[in-house]
Amino acid sequence: MRTLVTGGAGFIGSHLVDRLVERGDTVVVLDDLSTGRRANLAHHAEGGPVQRIEGTILDEPTVGELVAGSDRVFHLAAAVGVDKIVRDPLGSLQVNTRGSENVIAACALSGRKVLIASSSEVYGKTSRVPMQEDDDRILGSTMVHRWSYATAKALDEHLALAHVMHGLRTVIVRYFNIYGPRMDPRGYGSVMANFLRQATRGEPMTVYGDGLQTRCFTYIDDCIDGTLLAMETEAAEAQAFNIGNQQSETTITDLARMVVALTGSTSTVAHETYEARYGPGFEDTRRRVPDASRATERLGWTAKVRLEEGLRRTLESWPTG
Repeated sequence: MRTLVTGGAGFIGSHLVDRLVERGDTVVVLDDLSTGRRANLAHHAEGGPVQRIEGTILDEPTVGELVAGSDRVFHLAAAVGVDKIVRDPLGSLQVNTRGSENVIAACALSGRKVLIASSSEVYGKTSRVPMQEDDDRILGSTMVHRWSYATAKALDEHLALAHVMHGLRTVIVRYFNIYGPRMDPRGYGSVMANFLRQATRGEPMTVYGDGLQTRCFTYIDDCIDGTLLAMETEAAEAQAFNIGNQQSETTITDLARMVVALTGSTSTVAHETYEARYGPGFEDTRRRVPDASRATERLGWTAKVRLEEGLRRTLESWPTG
């Protein structure tokens, strides 16, 4: 199997590449290294089963050529992280909409199956929990750039599902706070990475708002298991699946305390307002909890790694200094 992974040098993408290689695939990685890192794939020898191409999904001819030369496509490339979305909304939207359109259209043209990596962000600020795949979406004003990411990821899903009516084979996975080894220490899109960086340096751990907002954290191995099952389960096509550990709901303050205890850090918790960090009008979801029953029933997938164990594994690989 020759598999194309867009965003394959990123945190999640590189773990997916590893698993595909273990299974015997030849893997082509397309990544612009905006958040991905060469180091994430450095353990794969030059000339081996992983071909690295530094480029962007906005390059339509390159995307078309790579898709046509592959047997299947995992589309993980995206502009991610609240900081990046708020700081560069136009560039982020272009990558997350036009870039995804290039990938999806190329797969439709070449008859290649594509997995779309989406996000729990598509649910917006709904108060309904646990979140089910067919729930209504509730978003904030278009005047608030924070909601552009949720809109873009939802548009990707709409595009893929619209192409299904014309023969595209596709499946969608919605990730819920994935964490584990190789998270970028700079914390792109990850409160977990930010906490680990701050705690290991003895710096104050920044908690936005009152810290009582909750998230469900999903270990990377569970994420990759669910991603592969979604791609390889034929009956899952044209559907969306929550990939999230619904048993790990934790307040952000409690997560900070767990990280401090595990690292033995002297860090203290420092509260900051959302407005001070992201500007006026910023909103956050109070609870984000997945209903993973569809993935369990149709894919045979259930998250297995408990938060405490996943944190321990992550810390073991965390860079020092």
